[in-house]
Amino acid sequence: MPAPAASALTKTDGRVLVVDDNRDVLTALRLLLKEHVGAVHTTIDPSSIPSLLRDNEYDTILLDMNFQQDASSGREGFEWLDTIQEIDPQAVVVMITAYGDVEKAVRAMKAGAADFIVKPWTDPELVASVQAAIKLHQTRAVAESRNAARDAGPDVSTEVGEESPGFEGIVGSSAEMQSVFDLIEKVAATEANVLILGENGTGKELVARAVHRRSERDDARFVTADLGALRSSLFESELFGHVEGAFTGADADRTGRVEAADGGTLFLDEIGNIPMELQKKLLTVLQRREVTRVGDVEARPVDIRLVCATNQPIYDAMDDGDFRQDLLFRINTVEIELPPLRERGDDVGLLARHFLTEYADKYDAATTGFTDEARSALQQYHWPGNVRELKHTVERAVILSESSEIIPDDLRFSAPSPESSSESDDAFESLDLDDLEQKAVRQALSKHGGNVSQAAEELGISRRALYRRIEKYGL
Repeated sequence: MPAPAASALTKTDGRVLVVDDNRDVLTALRLLLKEHVGAVHTTIDPSSIPSLLRDNEYDTILLDMNFQQDASSGREGFEWLDTIQEIDPQAVVVMITAYGDVEKAVRAMKAGAADFIVKPWTDPELVASVQAAIKLHQTRAVAESRNAARDAGPDVSTEVGEESPGFEGIVGSSAEMQSVFDLIEKVAATEANVLILGENGTGKELVARAVHRRSERDDARFVTADLGALRSSLFESELFGHVEGAFTGADADRTGRVEAADGGTLFLDEIGNIPMELQKKLLTVLQRREVTRVGDVEARPVDIRLVCATNQPIYDAMDDGDFRQDLLFRINTVEIELPPLRERGDDVGLLARHFLTEYADKYDAATTGFTDEARSALQQYHWPGNVRELKHTVERAVILSESSEIIPDDLRFSAPSPESSSESDDAFESLDLDDLEQKAVRQALSKHGGNVSQAAEELGISRRALYRRIEKYGL
């Protein structure tokens, strides 16, 4: 549907500073924005930024990436961004960039900018971006007051038991996970979009929930959408909602996941599965901060924090033309990459003890620990299914154990170790085709340490075909 006219957008109170060395750009932005915000100041000289910030309070600063002294590298834009943040750490800066500078603009967002506007812009999208930036600044001001009040009160930090050290319910003490926890802490306090990368079973949803709980939206809804579990015919309706009569079976209006998350956090799991034709629609929602239900003509404003996750090589998908570059730039302001369990050292034992306590209590079992041999077996296994596989392995062991300690025979690993493959594997225990295919998939994933691209190449199938088989067999 066509974008709404800029004149149809409501006016937002707020003060905006525009910094650009092109007088035509300054004039165009001043004439456009004065109808939609409280006040607009412009300057052609970036060196006047410090004095303007000292003498005025701005909700948003529109900052060009390049100036006459440095026409293409973006260096000056980064330097002035740093200067603005030094003067006012709560400043909300939106970068103005040419299309070819989008990657630089994303770098700027990772350095603290709130958003970017691409030249040539469309008026409705630019106004929506500026108004959202104003709202972000106002939200930060409220949050700062809330934090000041919280700091004046008693310490209510989360206590973590000695048996399960970790962060926001995520168990782990390895250096790799400490880096993840530090990143969650930093990004949660911002409104930046987050992309979580990691193999199946590494705990991506736990990280998404931790980002939400640590954010200023923690008292609002956390809405999830598992894009890997949705049929393609339901994607648009599930995400954006529909109105009665929009299609066969649409017997009533329905709110989509995006709209349901208004004011809170939207978690899109397996974002790599979103069809190409819907990627543009999702990008439009993120740019305009509004969603249109299927079959409707009215756009509804939404205010969401977006967190996405995928176990797929999404940059390869972008290079192959299966994932839009501009959408990837939007969703990955900050990336959090989760290490596989095989790279987390002593966390295997820590998690095993945590799950043992959980399931011994659940099943009222007398199991209290692991023998040295069982601990060694857990530590040496390569865990292609990561934390999820460890959890299921310990649960089965608690159920099967006939003593107070779990022994190696109680442990049932789902895949052979890479070193255990031999020519004797040619003697198949079963000739069932599904069993053979599942075994081949497991062994390929195990051999390549969970690397889907390498496993698919070894099996002689595409990555997508391998992902379908991983889903089919619950790997």
